Amino acid sequence: MNTLPLPEPIAAYFAAEHEPAALAQCFTAHAVMKDDGHTYTGVDAITTFLAKAWAKYRATSLPFAIEREDSVQLVRANVTGNFPGSPIVMSYRFRLERGLIASLEITT
Repeated sequence: MNTLPLPEPIAAYFAAEHEPAALAQCFTAHAVMKDDGHTYTGVDAITTFLAKAWAKYRATSLPFAIEREDSVQLVRANVTGNFPGSPIVMSYRFRLERGLIASLEITT
C-alpha cells in the first residue's frame, strides 16, 4: 500500500492505472500525455494508449517521491512489469488544472 501523500488527481491516476474508465476521470478533456517518444492528446487517445501498454507490459507503478518543479509535480516511481530491465525508476511530470491532470510526461 502506498503511503506517499499525493495530490488527489495524481493519487487517483496511480490508483486507477489498470482501469481505463477510472483513468479517464483523472484527465482534462484536452489533456496531453507524452510517453515513449509519442504524444497523445485527449482522454480517448490517452486511455487507449494506457490500456494497450497495460495489456502488453502488465506494469505496476509504486510512487516513492514527489517534488514540485515550477508548475509541475514530479513523481518518481518504481515500475515493475513484463519488459526488459524491470523493475525501473520512472519520472512522471504532472501539470494539474482545476483538480485534473492537464499534462503528463513519463520518462526514465
